[in-house]
Amino acid sequence: MRIVIAEDNVLLSEGLKLLLSTRGHEVVAVAQDVPAFAEAVDRHRPDLALVDVRLPPDFRDEGIHAAIAARSAHPGLPVLVLSQYVERDYAGELLSDGQGGVGYLLKDRVGRVSEFVDALRKVAGGGTVMDPAVVQQLLARRERDPLESLTAREREVLALMAEGHDNTEIAERIVVTNNAVHKHIGNIFQKLDLAPTDTGHRRVRAVLTYLSHRG
Repeated sequence: MRIVIAEDNVLLSEGLKLLLSTRGHEVVAVAQDVPAFAEAVDRHRPDLALVDVRLPPDFRDEGIHAAIAARSAHPGLPVLVLSQYVERDYAGELLSDGQGGVGYLLKDRVGRVSEFVDALRKVAGGGTVMDPAVVQQLLARRERDPLESLTAREREVLALMAEGHDNTEIAERIVVTNNAVHKHIGNIFQKLDLAPTDTGHRRVRAVLTYLSHRG
């Protein structure tokens, strides 16, 4: 996998390069600011972009907007965003195009190498990966839940979907059959009014509904 990194912390970016190279991936460019990142994506057309939320000059949300702009300029570009803290608005903004191929992880997940590399693989393959801490905070801070029609099990399945798990992984985690997971997901789609004829990706739209509601 060819990867462009946008990260101004040299120690972290070098660590990422080493980690990724040992797993057989190639870091084709490391950018320390938004213009350099945009240029690197245009030049290398990577398989995935790994972007810090906060970049120079203001270290606020430059990275998330750079990621969104890169996906606009290069439709389908998989992007995995890293953040020091849970910033739920950024997670929703990243998912707003509903196309998948996006991820939002806290930086401490990088230390869990297997999980981190698995997240990269899923995002590069068009999946959606959200840090469990983001999902938990979104759920905890809702006052009115548009998902109230879902059963406890369906909520559990949807939360695991939001973390980027596929049906087999969900089945293993909640100890049910794949067919049971498929049935739960079908019920979720029905209760969220996501019809089979929906032109959007129903799985992504279900996750977006789960993450974006404010109550």
